Amino acid sequence: MPQTRNRNPSPIPEVTWDTGLKEMDETWKGAVACLGVAVFFVMTIGIIYWQVVDQPNKNWILKGGFSGLVWERRTHSLVVQTLAEDKTFVEIDVGNIMSADTEVPFLRNMCWLNKTEFCYTWDSFAEVKISLETFDESETECYSLTWTPVHCHLSLKDCFSMVNMSWYGGASVRAPNWPINNIDVSMQPFTISDLRDNPSGFGSTLERYFLGSSGVAVIVAPHVPLHVGVEKMKQFCLQTGPNMERMPLQYTVCVGQNIKAIHQESIQQLSTPVRKLPNMNVLRLPFWKLTTNVNSGAKVERELRTFSNQLKSHHLEEGVIILDEHSTSLLSNVDHDYLSGRKRSSKRETRDLPFVKYLNISVTLSPYLSVDSRQFQTYMQDGMQDYWLSVPSGPHARLIPLLTHWRGKYCVKLNITNPEAINWFLEKVDTLHSHLGMEYIILEGGEGDPFEGQALRAPTALKGDVYIGQLAALAERIGDNAIMSVGTRSSHKPLFVRMSALQPDWSHAGLKGIIPSLLHHSLLGYNFFIPDAVGGSLSIDKIRNKELFIRWLQIVTFLPVLSFQTPPWASGDEQVRNITRFYIAKHQNFVVPLIERYAKEWQMNGDPIYRPLWWLSPDDPVTFTINDEFLIGDKVLVAPVTEKGALQRDIYLPESDYPWQDTNNAKVFDGGTLLENYPVGLREVPVFVQKP
Repeated sequence: MPQTRNRNPSPIPEVTWDTGLKEMDETWKGAVACLGVAVFFVMTIGIIYWQVVDQPNKNWILKGGFSGLVWERRTHSLVVQTLAEDKTFVEIDVGNIMSADTEVPFLRNMCWLNKTEFCYTWDSFAEVKISLETFDESETECYSLTWTPVHCHLSLKDCFSMVNMSWYGGASVRAPNWPINNIDVSMQPFTISDLRDNPSGFGSTLERYFLGSSGVAVIVAPHVPLHVGVEKMKQFCLQTGPNMERMPLQYTVCVGQNIKAIHQESIQQLSTPVRKLPNMNVLRLPFWKLTTNVNSGAKVERELRTFSNQLKSHHLEEGVIILDEHSTSLLSNVDHDYLSGRKRSSKRETRDLPFVKYLNISVTLSPYLSVDSRQFQTYMQDGMQDYWLSVPSGPHARLIPLLTHWRGKYCVKLNITNPEAINWFLEKVDTLHSHLGMEYIILEGGEGDPFEGQALRAPTALKGDVYIGQLAALAERIGDNAIMSVGTRSSHKPLFVRMSALQPDWSHAGLKGIIPSLLHHSLLGYNFFIPDAVGGSLSIDKIRNKELFIRWLQIVTFLPVLSFQTPPWASGDEQVRNITRFYIAKHQNFVVPLIERYAKEWQMNGDPIYRPLWWLSPDDPVTFTINDEFLIGDKVLVAPVTEKGALQRDIYLPESDYPWQDTNNAKVFDGGTLLENYPVGLREVPVFVQKP
């Protein structure tokens, strides 16, 4: 057992030593605690300062060869800019995903180390995936964005800033402007509607394509149910509505060297590589709209004879007479059975109409049929309900045709997904051709969605503007002499598209809207269009204003087709008749050869026939907002008068390799020149050509 050693007594009492040690422990503990509190306080202040003050306002999400995508923390924006940060291509406000007062930290990539993709999720709202694709050969970089809601009944919305840049594209509207910065459109489904019935809607041509002057293009995926709104001079917004399928908002943002370069790349995505030319004979003859208010085919024939004789007496006989749908029905339906598509049981012979067959006429059809017509009752009795857009009803799911409205009547609309219905419609066209011998067919009625109007879910095959695309395919089967009243996803087809009707005045809903409308059509790929009738067709009254008629005629002379509703003899002015004949000849001899020449370029590479001035000066900001001049190809500039009473106007000549020569007086000017108060007589249109 070990022995216990005695401990030497300490000269310092143990109690005193122990007490002192305890006091020192408490002091150090207090100091350490205070120090810890101070450090914590400093760290907290530092973190807050770093997050609120010192932390950079942005972080780079993706970087390409010359551009990158940045998250702007305080403005809740995605920004595409050059890597040197000396140019901003586009700013996208995504603030809808959170409260405006919410402080959002740096976004961390959840796609791991993938440098061409970025993923992030906002809790309880949406997740985003962004991918970067570069094209070295074209100096183009594209960012594909897909926003997916975390749960149902959520609406997604992104807005594109219009500050310090001009935007083009989208859809035609009642009062078209170029660029679209100057229009206001409430948020609504991005589908074509009839502007006569819905003046605040979207008009005759529409593509999911927006082009910015900074060299940026936005292309929205075709399958996304899309709403679009425009706030004047502020922004335009893309939005998806709440839905059960958690439908994403999906679009691509591409950037390039300048606006021309990025458009030339983007247009390849909007159409197929194979582009077909329509019947170019349509270009050469003016179209004359016959307005009648009669109730029988015999009276329509009499009106046709009278109008044809008037054209001849005024030496205007070379042209196409347009019959509206009502006159077409009256004239061709003299035995009331031509629509049935079946052999007639009656022994009565169809009337021969040799005079009508002798005329060069255009008839008008639509996919609608009035429910008051005898044909509709016959079709229902014959079990042809599936020829029309229908909904199942009753215990046996019997099809009930969907009731809609067209030209003041309750109608049903052709089920364009039914091959039998399509064949029936084509037989109807063949019957008309043999009966009337018409040269051209105008196919109206593609706009509108009867399902949406009745709060019904459209079949997948007919969602959005898919019906219009299928109607265009039907028109293509009719032949290359077909004219559509609407256009979307069909710019590559051999069809003419008719512009929306305009008011008979000098506003942007009238004469001032012609040039913005033609630039819009050609930008979207619709180079072959028929402008509204000289003087506007929203009014059935004849245009009595001589100046308005002449200035309108001067503009449309340089467009693909001349169209009239008011005949030139209605004014009783010989000068109007002479000017009309002069500009018809000008169109045939000068304009048509130009269109035919540049149509080949469009067919090869997609470059538009009609071009804005920035096409020649894509880095010149002056050209971005010029809406009363246009180019035909690269060599011809047209600058019509669009102001009432004006006998002079300012004309801007863009930069070019050669000087510009005025075809009226042979004067020569350098490119990049502003001609102020340039004199323009009532009979004149300033037309400049490049002088080698």
